[in-house]
This record gives sequence, structure tokens and C-alpha cells, in this order.
Amino acid sequence: MGKKSRQRNRTTTAPAEASGDGTRLGARQPCPCGSGRRFKACHGAGDGAPPAFVARPFEGLPSEADVVALREFVPAATAPLRVLDTDRNVQVCSLLPGAAPALVREDGSVWLGLQVQHAYGDPSRDLAAVLRKALDSEPGNMVGLAESPGVGPRLQDLLSDEPLEVTVHDGFDYWVADLEDADGSMAAALQQANEAAAPTRRLAGVEAAYWTSIGNREYLRWVLPHDEDGVLDAFARLHATRTERLVDDDRLIGMFRAHGLVVPVWDLPLGTGGEALERPAAKLVTALDEALAISTPLTSEERAARAGLASRQLTIR
Repeated sequence: MGKKSRQRNRTTTAPAEASGDGTRLGARQPCPCGSGRRFKACHGAGDGAPPAFVARPFEGLPSEADVVALREFVPAATAPLRVLDTDRNVQVCSLLPGAAPALVREDGSVWLGLQVQHAYGDPSRDLAAVLRKALDSEPGNMVGLAESPGVGPRLQDLLSDEPLEVTVHDGFDYWVADLEDADGSMAAALQQANEAAAPTRRLAGVEAAYWTSIGNREYLRWVLPHDEDGVLDAFARLHATRTERLVDDDRLIGMFRAHGLVVPVWDLPLGTGGEALERPAAKLVTALDEALAISTPLTSEERAARAGLASRQLTIR
């Protein structure tokens, strides 16, 4: 991303009454930041309130969809970050010990945690503030935000244009892989954390698609980098021809929204595994691209399919 495009992606402060899509919000409506509070008690407070809620905070990052996945539902994953104007070793982690926003390791490397909810309106700006603070901190420190960082750079401004190289881990052993556990205390804590982590695999052939096994069920959750209306239209067209299927007896059970992107979810037959999804997922990408390129109005059957998909959507961020 060049300098001019970085400038275009900067978020300006908007009136607190404006939502991320430009509509006006009532005082008693839920705040779109996801805090669970009413708008008037959160981003609509007016007395030093943070900048307006950003509906799609990671737009412009080369791996926007993977960032959303790691932030919202991938339990244990890491990726190196290329931060501009520094040669420090920095990596982003889905989750850090104690849900810390950032850790400065003893060797000076920085770990930035994604699964942290600051509720200051713009997660990209908040994460950038934590990262800058960590880069200025001494080794051995945990870094976080106690208040809104105010106007400042966003991740899009601090990172290079390279896509993330995501590594999904079986558990959280990477937290302490370089540490000694003389009294066994870390092993006990790790066991508890690992038991709560659902087995997860990132598909190799497509972007931001993650197979997981939860209990006795298997799912594919796939973060798509396209406009929401386009995704709904495209999947309505695919449903009409049954080409949204991945494997026999699977089921597209719905979609959820996270940080401005749509995440379709498939319920898979038990025993499918991630490897069996590689070829059909690649085929579906081609079909989806073709459906996205169609500009003719939806048929009555496609409109019905779209209405069904929209009725099963859930916004989590």
C-alpha cells in the first residue's frame, strides 16, 4: 500500500451520532462497538467520547480477512509482522497469556495480542497504539491501554504491505517454548489453556478459511474480503445451483459479520477433516468470483435464497 492509499485509509473523527455506515443512531440503540451498552452511554456520550465507531477497521491490510479470523475465532495462531522503520522482532498472536494486549519478551521481541476488546471504536488504531507503546517499553513488560489513545496511526500505517504468514498451533505451548519450567507451574496452566482450544486448521489453498472441530461437530468458517451485499447476492446465486456445497452432506448453516466482513459457516459431516476441503474450497472460490461478477437482477428463487441467508446472519463485532 503506497503513501497516498495509506492516507485514504486514515479514519477521521466523525460525530458520535454517526454509525460506521453513515446512518444516525438513536440514544437507546445498542452501541455498534459491541460493548453491550446503549449508544448514549458509550460512543454517544459526548463528553470526551472516542472517535466514531469504524465498521471495517482492518480494510486495506493485505491480510484483512486473516486478521479478523485470528481476532474472532482462531484459538492459537501466530504470524510475524513487518513493522515499518524498525528491525525489531514482532509477531501477532491470536491470544496471549492472561489476554494481555502485548508482551515485550526478555529478548526484546514484541508479541501483539489480537483477542483484546478495548471498545474505543477503532480496533486498528487501538492495536497500533499498543504496538507503538510496546516498542518503547523495556523487556519483561506487559503493555495495554487504560484509556482511548485518541487520534493516531492505525495498523495500516505501521505495517508493510506483505501478507501475513499465519501458523496455526495445536495449543499454546509456543507461549513458553523458550522458557524453563522448573516447578511445573507453567505446564499446569498450559494444560488448562490447551484443553479449551478447539482443534483448528487453516486451509492452504484459499485465504482465511479455517476448519475446526468443536465437541463432536466439524465446521468451516471462512472470512470473505468482499462487500457484504455482493457476498449475499453471490451465495444466493450459488444456492440456486447447489454450488455452495463443499462435500457431500455438508450444510451452509449461516453467516456472521465481524469487523465489516461476512463469515459463512458450514456444518460438516463428522470425520471430514481439513485436508478434504482443499480442492472443493478452491473450486468454490472460482464459482464465487464468477457469481460476484454477475450484475443481472436476482431471480425469484435467488431472492428467496438471499432472504434466507440474511435472516440467519449474526453480527458479533
